[in-house]
Amino acid sequence: MKRTASATLGGAAGRKESSCVCPDYHRAIELIGKRWSGAILLVLSEGPQRFGELTRAVPGLSDRLLSQRLRELEDADLVERSVEEGSPVRVSYELTEIGRELRPVIEELREWAQRWQAAATPGR
Repeated sequence: MKRTASATLGGAAGRKESSCVCPDYHRAIELIGKRWSGAILLVLSEGPQRFGELTRAVPGLSDRLLSQRLRELEDADLVERSVEEGSPVRVSYELTEIGRELRPVIEELREWAQRWQAAATPGR
């Protein structure tokens, strides 16, 4: 049986039927759901990180794509870039105030993912 968006989004008892997804929600999911963005936000939720630290913390993420995702997250005001003058110049990234508000969401998603994988992989 095929489920419609209205059935899956608003079909639960006591909920208002919905025929569309909130555009704000959709934009947020599109941003943080991009490949590697969630992992970057997870690492930054632990505190400020330099570029090299982010590269090591997220295996498989290229420097080019890390730069691109950091710019996108900066443009969305979730991540702040700080430059410390000197030789060599040190650049670090950290969550902005609004970005830090994602911490409980990120942690809950991590915990859910562990429960999901444990249920999907018996004997794990």
